[in-house]
Amino acid sequence: MTGSSTHGIKTVLHPVSDLPKAKAVYAALLGMEPQTDSSYYVGFEAEGQHIGLVPGGGPQGMTSPVAYWHVTDIEAKLAEVIAAGATVKEAAHEVGGGRLVATVIDSDGNVLGLLQDR
Repeated sequence: MTGSSTHGIKTVLHPVSDLPKAKAVYAALLGMEPQTDSSYYVGFEAEGQHIGLVPGGGPQGMTSPVAYWHVTDIEAKLAEVIAAGATVKEAAHEVGGGRLVATVIDSDGNVLGLLQDR
């Protein structure tokens, strides 16, 4: 192991079935309006964390919230967790603005997200 090569969980995405209703609930919970507000994604920046709402689970087919660990080197971290027994659900890919994301499944079926900003 190479020591702590994560910056912690700073992003959590939630699949939602009704985006306007979910947006209202999260705005009330967080006490603010979203910073990103579109038909395919709503995002809040609150106290150093990004909370995202993804209608219908998005193209990745999310069925439960996914916490994203922010990492310095996504490919290196993927290799480490795969060597430790995780399996790739979604390979590293860019989602815009130089941001790379990937997901893996741990030995109990939990989905873990990895995120690298370039």
